[in-house]
Amino acid sequence: MLTPIDQPALDLVPHAGRMCLLDRVIEGDDEFLRAQVRIRADNLLGDDSGIGGWMGIEFMAQTVAAWAGWRATLRGEKPRIGFLLGTRRYVCGRERFAVGDLLLIEVRRLFQADNGLGQFECRIVVEGECAASATVTVFEPTDAGSVLRGQANE
Repeated sequence: MLTPIDQPALDLVPHAGRMCLLDRVIEGDDEFLRAQVRIRADNLLGDDSGIGGWMGIEFMAQTVAAWAGWRATLRGEKPRIGFLLGTRRYVCGRERFAVGDLLLIEVRRLFQADNGLGQFECRIVVEGECAASATVTVFEPTDAGSVLRGQANE
């Protein structure tokens, strides 16, 4: 059963200000999370007509981050920095997401290893239809600072 979340994405995704592209997190459970974003003309990475369909990958990655951040808050922890390692089979049926479109981004965990490596099945739904899908591989280290210094999980 899905738990309603209704939380601003900024509370769960470790991105500052406008770099957090999601508007809010709607619902989730141990394996799944749904978030939403309304495409606006002032979007940091678009223009007054919308944003490129390729940006769906970033929406998916940030929704995975929101899932991880929400799970962390349930454990009484702060959301941690994670890394998008790659995507498989990104398919997007739209050249652009238009200003005004409401995107529902859904992620489902396929697996997550003890070392922080995980894989998620993702999709973006617009007006009841799947507009984009992919499998996203991520890495959430215990200490992101050590990874950035080249000392992964030491």
